[in-house]
Amino acid sequence: MKRCAFLTMDNMKSLVSDDKLAIDVLIDMQWDVQLIPWRQPNVDWNAFDVVVIRSTWDYHNDPDMFIEVLQQIEASGTRLENALASVKWNIDKRYLHDLEGKGIRVVQTAFGSDLNESSLNELTQAYSNEDFIIKPVISASAKNTFRITPGKAPLENLLAAFKNKDYMVQPFMHHIVEEGEFSLFFFNGRYSHCIRKVPKSNDFRVQEEHGGLITTCPPTLKLLNCAQHVLDNLDYTVLYARVDLVPDENGDYALMELELIEPSLYLRMDPEAPTRFARAIEAIPL
Repeated sequence: MKRCAFLTMDNMKSLVSDDKLAIDVLIDMQWDVQLIPWRQPNVDWNAFDVVVIRSTWDYHNDPDMFIEVLQQIEASGTRLENALASVKWNIDKRYLHDLEGKGIRVVQTAFGSDLNESSLNELTQAYSNEDFIIKPVISASAKNTFRITPGKAPLENLLAAFKNKDYMVQPFMHHIVEEGEFSLFFFNGRYSHCIRKVPKSNDFRVQEEHGGLITTCPPTLKLLNCAQHVLDNLDYTVLYARVDLVPDENGDYALMELELIEPSLYLRMDPEAPTRFARAIEAIPL
């Protein structure tokens, strides 16, 4: 019997995870599957055939420790998915510049460090007094993500969040409010399913925990081709990928994020998705 560990968080009580849907399929396929918090000490990783990074949604609070755990897993000789090299590349949002350099259309992104009133004023002028977004370069679930409206910036909280820290800046993509953000899921490089995420009224965040509305959305050919183009330009072979695309003012799509570490896979949104994911794990060369 093959053994698989799904890396998770210590406490998932207040969070929604679809991992069990895939685990049930794997069990039917004669796999032994365990959920293991990534912070749990003294784990015999070599006891597993494969370790799959799943709902480690607090890794951004201690990314160095997270990487250290993944290094221990790979050093044990156990297969890690996605692989450590892809995680190290994807953990810092500067990967967007790498993809842009390969011809991928990405949301315009700039990076900075140690935000203060002076640099905030410079950003406001650079964006011609239009709304823009500031968030950490290592982040999850829209934590410390701010929409800046000139003259209304939450100055104290904003400057405290990025004091002596790296940050990224993007223009506010207004089409997200009405059209939403599209997430396309790929297992072993093959398209699985797609969802549309729309923020709740008077908000800009599309995540469920912030009230975002999630619906199944069969992708248009243009949307699917855009997502596939991103995967085709990856330097890594990955078990899973989530491509987040947003519409722009020209009717095209731009990459908001490429999630290779611990994306919510929304397996519940497609009845065949859990089986597709389980089969992708089954196909891992061990």
